Amino acid sequence: MSEAPVHPVKLAGVHHAAYRCKDAKETVEWYGKVLGMDYTTAFAEDHVPSTGDYDPYMHVFLDAGNGNILAFFELPNQKDMGRDENTPAWVQHLAFKLGSEEELLAAKKHVESLGIEVLGPTHHGIFKSIYFFDPNGHRVELATDIGTDEQYAELKRVAPMMLDEWSQTKKAPRHADWLHEIARKEHAGS
Repeated sequence: MSEAPVHPVKLAGVHHAAYRCKDAKETVEWYGKVLGMDYTTAFAEDHVPSTGDYDPYMHVFLDAGNGNILAFFELPNQKDMGRDENTPAWVQHLAFKLGSEEELLAAKKHVESLGIEVLGPTHHGIFKSIYFFDPNGHRVELATDIGTDEQYAELKRVAPMMLDEWSQTKKAPRHADWLHEIARKEHAGS
């Protein structure tokens, strides 16, 4: 008797992404004011449900649009929140999608009007982004897609080759140099 073939998991999407915060109330208010996210749910326990450990927490959930949920944990009994000092601050970030370049520029103006320093827009060839930090030190990116179907198809086509080359050399593969050339031309014209 043969076993049924094992099939990979079929995901239905991201349920939520969770990060740590310094202050749950401040975080909820900041994401509401800066990014318009609705605060939807909170869980608070003295014991962690999955482990049973005593570690009081407040777990807050924010609606990031289109069925996407961003969550934060405040952990008052843990050491002060830090970040991975071996990873540059620009690497770990939360990226949210906007519908157009006009929306991106309006968002930049809004965020700056709140006294928050914004970097960008940065042209990435197939999308443009702005960057800033939340009160917890998490880098936030707002991005809008500007690429063509052909560009996205080409990037998907060369992705396996790029990964293989990177794995062997740890040097940037050149299969998608055209992408960076698009961005460089726009930056030169600004």
